[in-house]
Amino acid sequence: MELYDTLYKMPLSSLFAAMKQDYFNWSSAAHGSRTPSTFAQKQLDNFYESICVSHGRKYIKISRNYSNGQEVVWGFIVNTGKDKKFARGDILKAAGFNAPARNFARGNVLTGDLQGVSWCSPR
Repeated sequence: MELYDTLYKMPLSSLFAAMKQDYFNWSSAAHGSRTPSTFAQKQLDNFYESICVSHGRKYIKISRNYSNGQEVVWGFIVNTGKDKKFARGDILKAAGFNAPARNFARGNVLTGDLQGVSWCSPR
């Protein structure tokens, strides 16, 4: 856990902020307002609070837990420096609940490359 705190605490905060900003932009476009209503602000807060992180040996899984108990995987972050194809911190789209799509990286949390981040999944 100490290695996680050193490497990922701030970069994941930046990732979550980018996800939240994209969610705000999406919901603002849908409602035609740049200032969130009370309801929209509550939805934005609920979105941010629903983000969960699960640490594994090879990957960090980012998911969202809904109030009805449903869990939806957002994506994965490479958690090892020994991967032959990807660098530590690379953002990978989910291929399924427990596995990433290993075709190409959508960004990297450690270098600050968050261009491939959207609120619903890595692009």
